[in-house]
Amino acid sequence: MTTPATPGRALFVNMPVADVERSKAFFTKLGFSFNPNFTDAAAACMLVNDQTSIMLLSHERFADFSKLPMADPKTHALALFCFSVGSREEVDSVSETALAAGAVEADPLEDHGFMVSRSFFDLDGHGWQVMWMDPAVAEKGPEEFAASV
Repeated sequence: MTTPATPGRALFVNMPVADVERSKAFFTKLGFSFNPNFTDAAAACMLVNDQTSIMLLSHERFADFSKLPMADPKTHALALFCFSVGSREEVDSVSETALAAGAVEADPLEDHGFMVSRSFFDLDGHGWQVMWMDPAVAEKGPEEFAASV
């Protein structure tokens, strides 16, 4: 049984970046847009969907939010970010765009039949995965889907 999401709850992920403008340019190439009402020289509100945003924050601005020391994403993983795209082909096109824009490949194509993904490290070293999942699997779950095929 699936628990429904909490209605009206939005998710804002705060992510430190060395250069806000450089990061905005990078993620714009990957198809993301930004909310100008919450974007300035120290922060950029990257829109994922209607309820999810990633705040790209300068190191100084990030320190205002975190009471703990900031880790270096090139040497320590604190989170891995994954976003879905609309097709298998888009996994490759978005990943190739990221690599051409300066990202470093983390994992080549992983094909699980019902799901494919590729991973890269962004300009600051944060780990990202681009994935596509067959909509029938996303609706039913992998075990129920496998049993129905």
